[in-house]
Amino acid sequence: MKVIEIEQPVPFSVGRNLRGLFVEMRPAEWSKNLLVFSGVIFSKSLTDPQNLWISLLGFLTFCAAASGIYIFNDLCDLTADREHPIKRNRPIASGQLNQNLARVAMLVLFAIATVGSLALSHGFALIIAVYLVTCLAYSLRLKDIVILDVILIASGFVLRAVSGAVLINVEVSEWLVLCTSMVALLVGFGKRRHELVLLEGTAGEHRRSLSDYSVEFLDSIMAICAGAAVITYALYTRADETVLRVGSRGMLITIPFVVYGVFRYLFLIHKRQAGGDPVQILFRDRPTLLNLLLWIATVGLVIYVPKIWHIG
Repeated sequence: MKVIEIEQPVPFSVGRNLRGLFVEMRPAEWSKNLLVFSGVIFSKSLTDPQNLWISLLGFLTFCAAASGIYIFNDLCDLTADREHPIKRNRPIASGQLNQNLARVAMLVLFAIATVGSLALSHGFALIIAVYLVTCLAYSLRLKDIVILDVILIASGFVLRAVSGAVLINVEVSEWLVLCTSMVALLVGFGKRRHELVLLEGTAGEHRRSLSDYSVEFLDSIMAICAGAAVITYALYTRADETVLRVGSRGMLITIPFVVYGVFRYLFLIHKRQAGGDPVQILFRDRPTLLNLLLWIATVGLVIYVPKIWHIG
């Protein structure tokens, strides 16, 4: 007589679920929220303890909002993620994190982001609200609309940068916003290209908008974004408001770092088949990380020690 084995449900493990929740919150992705500090850095307020503290609280608030969105997105994409060669290893898709626990954690994170943003300022709270609404709409429907899907992803980076200025009540540089937009679009379209190459013929089954993209089209639009990013950054460095705020034309010497960073990213996309996760590129590609650190150090010297620069 054939014995039928009944599959037993996996017992709930507190340790496993807590580890899964931590991974699901994607702490490595919090590096994107460092854009919140752009306001306090470029306004020469980094030495002001109050502004620095406010920016830190804004950073943590954005981390809560972003982590809540990551959980919401993975809950929405659960079925597709289980068929994806990489995303199937995420805690919710792999079963390492209980779905009900994930939902509770998501609501708690959204509550923290809402209360925290309102406590900081109404302007910052409005930015957090726009970010959450945009991301929720993206996860539910708008991610299937070609081109608009990447624009919405890029808007999240812009909102982070703008929020930093709003938090400490300083003027937002339009050139810096444009440059951030172009870099974010470059990264967003790079992610789409990586997905298209990775999934090949089944790309449209995992993400509907991928069926409307092609490698040739993405290469063309990435070239436009790359050029625009370099040009807008160069214009930002020599803008009158930048020179007045910094106290010199020293920001011009930071242009080579941006040029190298953009070209290095394109190299990794085309020659190393990277680009699926920009955060991994940042931490795993040593030339990219070194270039970023040198840019940060140079910007710091230019902004906070302006008297040593006599360019132009």
